[in-house]
Amino acid sequence: MANSSSHVASFVPFVFTIFLIFNIAKAQSNITRGSSLRPIGANTSWLSPSGLYAFGFYPQTGGYAVGIYIAGIAERTVVWTASRETLPLSNSATLRFTTDGRLVVDQPQGQRISISDTRGIGAAVASMQDSGNFVLYDSDRRTILWQSFDHPTDTLLVGQRLVPRQALLSCVSEADHSIGIFKLSMQLDGNLVQYPNLGFPDFAITSYYASNTAESGPNVTLNLDSDGFLYLLQNSSYYIRNLTKGGYPREDAIYRMKIDVDGIFRLYFHDLSNTSQNDIVIWASSTDKCAGRGLCGVNGFCDVINDAATCRCLPGFDFVKPGSWSSGCKRNYTAETCKIQEGDEGTLSQMTRLLNTLWEDDAYALPEASNQEECSLACKNDCNCEAVLFTGGSCRLQKLPLRYMQVRESESNVGFIKVYLSSVNNGSDPTIYPSIQVKKVRQVKFFVIGVSIISFAILILLLSGVIMWRSHVWAYKKISEHVNVQLFEDVGLRAFSYAELEKITDGFKEELGRGSFGIVYKGIIESSMKIVAVKKLKQELAQEGEREFQTEMKVIGRTHHRNLTRLLGYCCDHGPERLLVFEYMTKGSIADILFDPKSKPSWSERIRIALDIAHGIFYLHEECETPIIHCDIKPQNILMDEYGSAKISDFGLAKLLEHDQTRTSTLIRGTRGYVAPEWHKKLPITVKVDVYSFGIVLFEILCCRRKLNNNLPSDEAILEDWVYRCYETGELFKLVNDEDVDRRTLERMIKIGLWCTQEDPSLRPSMKKVVLMLEGTVKIPVPPNPTSFLSAV
Repeated sequence: MANSSSHVASFVPFVFTIFLIFNIAKAQSNITRGSSLRPIGANTSWLSPSGLYAFGFYPQTGGYAVGIYIAGIAERTVVWTASRETLPLSNSATLRFTTDGRLVVDQPQGQRISISDTRGIGAAVASMQDSGNFVLYDSDRRTILWQSFDHPTDTLLVGQRLVPRQALLSCVSEADHSIGIFKLSMQLDGNLVQYPNLGFPDFAITSYYASNTAESGPNVTLNLDSDGFLYLLQNSSYYIRNLTKGGYPREDAIYRMKIDVDGIFRLYFHDLSNTSQNDIVIWASSTDKCAGRGLCGVNGFCDVINDAATCRCLPGFDFVKPGSWSSGCKRNYTAETCKIQEGDEGTLSQMTRLLNTLWEDDAYALPEASNQEECSLACKNDCNCEAVLFTGGSCRLQKLPLRYMQVRESESNVGFIKVYLSSVNNGSDPTIYPSIQVKKVRQVKFFVIGVSIISFAILILLLSGVIMWRSHVWAYKKISEHVNVQLFEDVGLRAFSYAELEKITDGFKEELGRGSFGIVYKGIIESSMKIVAVKKLKQELAQEGEREFQTEMKVIGRTHHRNLTRLLGYCCDHGPERLLVFEYMTKGSIADILFDPKSKPSWSERIRIALDIAHGIFYLHEECETPIIHCDIKPQNILMDEYGSAKISDFGLAKLLEHDQTRTSTLIRGTRGYVAPEWHKKLPITVKVDVYSFGIVLFEILCCRRKLNNNLPSDEAILEDWVYRCYETGELFKLVNDEDVDRRTLERMIKIGLWCTQEDPSLRPSMKKVVLMLEGTVKIPVPPNPTSFLSAV
């Protein structure tokens, strides 16, 4: 920390900045109640007095967004975006400063998005200021009720601060301002740190930039002043660290700091004396354009080509979504068996060397190997092994996916990836992976020519038939669309016939599982060869009429979140039968992996799973259009996709049993052992029942055992009771069977679970608070004995 004299000297530009901002803020344009904007037409934005900044609609991928952008330069530059999780907005949206003083966006079909939170006080006037700040004032027009400067998205402007517990989140792309995969976090300890924004807790091992000011907290802020000076300030008066040197031109200049799509945050300069010139980068947090961890997603790595970052897939892998690097890569070929029979070339695999390689170390085995060849062979002969890292004489076997892969000349590690020869020709670059050698098959050329000729002949024969067929189908299609358009606009789902679902499931032949709400069958949609899960609901869930059932489906169909299984369609045309069609989760439920010693997930995977579940429940409770109480959170209802993300299933189905969920008290829903005590006490049922169930599931995830196990000693049989005893006696490592895990993280997770499983619902935190506790952004007090409320009663 600087000495006191330097504090005083450095404080001068800070005072000047405050003075400048105060004078700029005097210039503002007022927006009165009842004003509105539309994405299309003449009235799309509210300008600041000088016309430099605008607040309103702007185009983005797939539609529109609402935000603040610099309008007084050649290229529109967005500096703030509202409600990024709801993008894109349709061209029928309306931005309103309502007559009761709220700032909202009205979407078609009655959906309303609130932009400002004025704590119930209606604003009298709104203002787009020349500082780039949009402000809502109360009736005296001096007190600020809400301002955009307090809620930064991916950019800081002059006079704006990033305060503790706030983070800048990158965009998906330059054209899509939805939340991206990187964040710059101002931590309570005073450290400014960059992490991948992938939905699980921020660990030091995943960070890729830090200001190294962790001892300066808790009141440290990131600031930007009018001469391009970016600095950390403690208690609004003491400089902690200068990120930029400052001293850039003040006249006719705009400075902004932004965390870019690639995860690097940069300082930009706009010369207002030459508005036709694009902005200029004058400082960056890193000169390495591949510095952002996770830029290329799983199983991919970054390479700089012609001074531009480019993502590549591992050999034998293709991009999951071409053009979307962060989606990562997946294998383009999977052998039926990894066991190589003598003389069998079809499933032959080889280990491909990757020099100067490093990735997230999540090894499941460390076999003895004295050299690279032995290490490579150990992975090749292990069906569970997909990749291996040989570093420092240690051989580390790993499964997919590979995260945060880096290829650096400075790395001395050697990696190997298992490649099936049948996939090598599919896009691998031999100049990058020189160890891959594939025999060229001459017959392929003649085969392609022959197939092309035959296909052309068939195409000519079919063309005339298609023309005739379309003339008849077109008329039928127009009638069908006219009848069904209203249903599809409202529900947004496909209405399957019962006959279709019988065909898809081969007569409901293959049962995937049974749950509280019905039986699930496996199906395949032939037109796309997409595997789906078809749930046949129990009779008590099928008592509603067709219109009421479609209304409930509309609510479920509008819930979209990365940690919720997606509802694809429904069926209600077969008498009382009600069926739902969901996306198929390839890896089953977390019960399948948690309670099987052979597939026990690593500690980091368990933490990710817990946070995925918490995010999903939080969305159901507070972020979706119609709040939903799940009522049956348990491991069997948490499914895993092929990328290791946990997704909640069966959400919204409890609503079919009881329309007024907030006061349900007559029938116990859920599964024994996971239901909250208030079900038995005839108390009102609220979202806190899901919080309780999450706490039980969290204990199971951490301990990799079932809630009840009568094969264990009586004091360990009931998991939540044993957890509290171990917490009280300081013997937490018993819970994880003395596994080598981080003690602080274990203690934090246990404390969260104990708060969630409190007998008194009012003591349980909201799911929003749970997410913050899991992410480590809020302090967790010492939890009481969960049964203390029961004892008092």
